[in-house]
Amino acid sequence: MSFFPPRVIKFEKRIAAPSVSFRRLHLPGVSALTDQAEGAAHTICVIAPSDLHSQSADAGKMEAPAGKMERRPAAGTRTAVLFIQPLYAIWACYRSCPSSCACTHERNCSVLCDRIGLLEIPNEFPCEASFINLDKNNIKFLSERAFGTLPSLKLLSLSHNNISFITPGAFKGLPNLIELKMAHNEYIRYLHTQTFSASKKLIKLDLADCNLFNIPDRLFVDLPLLRELMFFQNNFRRIPGAIRGMKSLTHVYLESNRIEAVAYNSLQDIPNLTYLNLQDNKINVIHDKSFQDCQKMEYLFLNDNLLNELPGNSFKGLKKLKMLNLGGNYIRNVSGVWFQDLIELEVLYLDRNKISFIEEEAFENLTSLVSLHLNSNNLTSLPFEVFKPVYFIGRLYLFKNPWECDCRIEWLREWMESYKLVRDIPCSSPSSLAGIDLSSVFFQKSIEGVCLDPTEQNFTYYIPLPTERLLSTMESKLSSLISKLLLPKTISEDFGNTTESFDNSTYSETSKAPTVPSSQSITFMLILVYLGINIF
Repeated sequence: MSFFPPRVIKFEKRIAAPSVSFRRLHLPGVSALTDQAEGAAHTICVIAPSDLHSQSADAGKMEAPAGKMERRPAAGTRTAVLFIQPLYAIWACYRSCPSSCACTHERNCSVLCDRIGLLEIPNEFPCEASFINLDKNNIKFLSERAFGTLPSLKLLSLSHNNISFITPGAFKGLPNLIELKMAHNEYIRYLHTQTFSASKKLIKLDLADCNLFNIPDRLFVDLPLLRELMFFQNNFRRIPGAIRGMKSLTHVYLESNRIEAVAYNSLQDIPNLTYLNLQDNKINVIHDKSFQDCQKMEYLFLNDNLLNELPGNSFKGLKKLKMLNLGGNYIRNVSGVWFQDLIELEVLYLDRNKISFIEEEAFENLTSLVSLHLNSNNLTSLPFEVFKPVYFIGRLYLFKNPWECDCRIEWLREWMESYKLVRDIPCSSPSSLAGIDLSSVFFQKSIEGVCLDPTEQNFTYYIPLPTERLLSTMESKLSSLISKLLLPKTISEDFGNTTESFDNSTYSETSKAPTVPSSQSITFMLILVYLGINIF
């Protein structure tokens, strides 16, 4: 009787007769008790809702300890079926909840002990716990069997603590643990070979930012199901040898370490690896065919390292690669053989390098490419042959390069107009076009139809400001008016004709003798001069 929660015992007493005897009945998915009383029998079944189908199928088959089968209830028998499994699970999760922690029925049973200033692991957890959160405490030490026996535990989080030592066998008693988070424990530094040997079902392990310099080569030998490894922000100087031969591994995060090279055997025998992040390290050399055992690789991050050149067969065999990031390195020339096998590559980053030359047909086999990043390099020109074929590119980023806007990139301007896939290509030279976007440059043709470089045309662009144009026009008109007023008039001319139009014809020597301007005309001229000065 002790295995029932109090509320069930109370219900049982309410329906029980004065003299009662119990016998255990066994049924697939059903734990039942039958009580015998005078003239009547009462059956109490404890059933999980998921077992309704099996219960209905086997309703008449109750096996008693003696092995007798009762196919149907006896006459006068009353049966009470209690759907108590969820209630019992909730009660069981709460009954052993550590003090200061919160226990909820989320994920069946979640124990939340984060941010409560714990100095050590609590002594007891609910046996039904499937998730335990101990993040952001001050735990420093994990002893052997630190969590007792928790057969239902699947996710354990110990991130942001001060753990400095993990006893081998600390995770014994957690046979079904799937995910273990221990990131941001800056004092771990060292792991024993047997640290995780008991967690044979572990799929995801997070040891980011733990100040690790190295790990034993056989650390994961007992973890045949491990898929995801997070080792970013540590102090590794080489790719850990422990990942070699891990056939189930799919994701490895090694960014922000101090790794200096990718050796020919660094990634040996990892056939299912699809994601590898090595960005923000100090990699200056990649050995030939380093990735040859990673035929399923889809995402490869090598950006923000110290690479200045790559072997010809660096990415040979990576026919399923979809994204390659080589940005933020010191690459000067792009070889025509690097990307030959990358037939499914969709995104290629070559930005923030020092690229000044790209070999012809370097991107020839990239028939799936939709985005190419060549911005922030030292490119001055881009021959058309580099982009054969060019129709496949969806986005081309070329800004922040010192472009020479001459006839060598006239094709690029036409391509910009036709496909609208490129923009922001400001010219650096010639000086007459400095700062002008390539899309605004007009390339003239010779009589033979040959493109003429802007330098050969020998012209400069000057666009006066609107105020300059206005002042010039007004000044010209006023000057013309004053000149006409001062011009000598012939005897036959009538000065009072103010509607007479002025012309710019000159008077010949045979013109009639001029007359002196009258005082009225001089006064009118001075008024105009005064008004002109005030205007300007």
